Amino acid sequence: GVAWASSQDAPWTHPVASFFHLFFRASAILVYLLCDMLSGRFIASMVTIILLLSCDFWTVKNVSGRLLVGLRWWNQVDEDGKSHWVFESRKVSRNDSSSADSRIFWLGLVVCPLFWVVFVFSTIVSFRIKWLAVVFMGLVLQWANLYGYVRCKVGGKSNLRTMAKNYLNLQIFKQAMEKTERP
Repeated sequence: GVAWASSQDAPWTHPVASFFHLFFRASAILVYLLCDMLSGRFIASMVTIILLLSCDFWTVKNVSGRLLVGLRWWNQVDEDGKSHWVFESRKVSRNDSSSADSRIFWLGLVVCPLFWVVFVFSTIVSFRIKWLAVVFMGLVLQWANLYGYVRCKVGGKSNLRTMAKNYLNLQIFKQAMEKTERP
């Protein structure tokens, strides 16, 4: 008979979540890149891209973040009408997620917004101004998820600027110590 691997041996614990985490992101990028070749219709392409971006935003925020890395974030409005951002991180056990799940999540979360940054600049440089709203939407939705999950990962209460400054100070200190230890 066939011996099935346990979830600890499997490269992906959540293959469906991993697939859809990348599917909507990559599809929006591909439709944007190929829309002129596939269809010369701007409105149909724009609606398709925005639907894919919306599906991506919802999937990453509500499904893949929870399953693949145990993180989630949301906005909450209190009785006074003030907006509060909530960032959660749960301890992910070996049975809940794999390192492959985590790598896919973070790779997709970081790389895809970079494409939209390039698209914003290329749209401006090539004077394809009608596409600016679409690429800006891609940039905003994907950067929002990236920002939310980075805040979850490093701690929602922490100031990212302070953390970056502390990291740089630590690196400078390490380099200074290495230089003093050399003969």
